[in-house]
Amino acid sequence: MTPARRTWRAFRANGLGMGSAIVILIMIAIAIAAPLLAQFPSGYGIDILMPPSPQHPFGTDDLGRDVLAQVIWGTRISMIIGFAASVLAIIIGVALGVLAAYARRLDGAISMLVDVCLALPVLPLMILVAALVGPSVTTLVLVIALFSWPEVTRIVRSQALSVTRLPYVDAARTIGGSHIWIMTRHLLPAVAPIIVVSVVLTASRAVLSEAGLSFLGLGDPESWSWGKILFNAQRSGALTVAWWCTLFPSLAILLLVVSSTLVSIAYNDARNPKTREN
Repeated sequence: MTPARRTWRAFRANGLGMGSAIVILIMIAIAIAAPLLAQFPSGYGIDILMPPSPQHPFGTDDLGRDVLAQVIWGTRISMIIGFAASVLAIIIGVALGVLAAYARRLDGAISMLVDVCLALPVLPLMILVAALVGPSVTTLVLVIALFSWPEVTRIVRSQALSVTRLPYVDAARTIGGSHIWIMTRHLLPAVAPIIVVSVVLTASRAVLSEAGLSFLGLGDPESWSWGKILFNAQRSGALTVAWWCTLFPSLAILLLVVSSTLVSIAYNDARNPKTREN
């Protein structure tokens, strides 16, 4: 049995991991099928601040808009921002991490840059940059990715360092393999499992960052996200009189973050031979 099949069999045996993966897949399906599931929430309605009912399962907000439709459309934007910011941060982090592990002359400079970035107050800087550039989906993706890659770089570098000392990497240098060929054919496959976990965790953190920025009024005003739902509830004063306006988007954020964490833990356990045997 191949290592990939052994990992999949161990992951499938983990109930929490499989359940969390199914939850994430359902959220992705909701994001894709949002136009088919609910009408885009816009304009005004006559049922203002109505509690959950058969007609409006998640209730309505201060303008009579259906909260369920907001959560469904918010799933699309939140997932897009989380995925796009995660991919961009992973590309930057993996490239710098592999380069730092292979090119030892650059290791000190890259490690110092990572330490400086990790020491910075991330949330205030994200707020400052987003406020200066202007609110939009593109701005949120770039700002979140800009402050998310250092953690990926540190993890990838530590994993790649152990690979650069292995005999087959020295053999690749001896036979005249180019630096790009060695990094792409030997180092990248070795850190691929770390990349998978980093994508999931970075995406969940990106969704949290987007929700925080949107809650502060720095989100895209022309689209819905879970953070914008919370921002509208806070701005209208519905936080104190309409609990449903904040409960359901908050549960969606919590569900995504917890599911992503459990999936990453289950995947790590599945690919670890010692844990897999137990």
